[in-house]
Amino acid sequence: MNSICIRPAQPEDLETIVAFINALAHYEHLEDQVVGNPEELKEHLFGPPRSGRPPVEAVLAEMNQLPVGIAIFFPNYSTFEMKAGLYLEDIFVLPEYRNQGVGRSLFQYLAEIAVERDYGRFEWRVLDWNDMAISFYQRMGAEVLPDWYTCRITGENLKQLAYPGDSGT
Repeated sequence: MNSICIRPAQPEDLETIVAFINALAHYEHLEDQVVGNPEELKEHLFGPPRSGRPPVEAVLAEMNQLPVGIAIFFPNYSTFEMKAGLYLEDIFVLPEYRNQGVGRSLFQYLAEIAVERDYGRFEWRVLDWNDMAISFYQRMGAEVLPDWYTCRITGENLKQLAYPGDSGT
């Protein structure tokens, strides 16, 4: 049996992290939405921390010293609980390493972080068509909330909301 090692990502992992992000986008049929700059990601992950921590963190899962999975997360906040929480932005395990405990190990590592930091929640989103992931999350004890929708404003709409009278000139 292969042992799974979960470790915080390091600056030298940037190329691997970007490869995982692209693989996840391919899996989710969202390749056209990967428009970020790897150098900015590097700054966010490994630049000078703000308030004691970087704004976003990543951990890698390895088997036999090969990267096989990733989780990218950051703190959020619950006003009802009046506590910070851990928000999982992305988790991805290479297809050939699924069903070997890698995903569970990543989730367990993140749960440990949440408990150690006294976070009140550990949350994430899942695409409604991803039945395999939904089933996995439910087996781990997650409640899939049916009554919440993701709302998003990006690009030009975000600029229009911020500066309603500005025509961009």
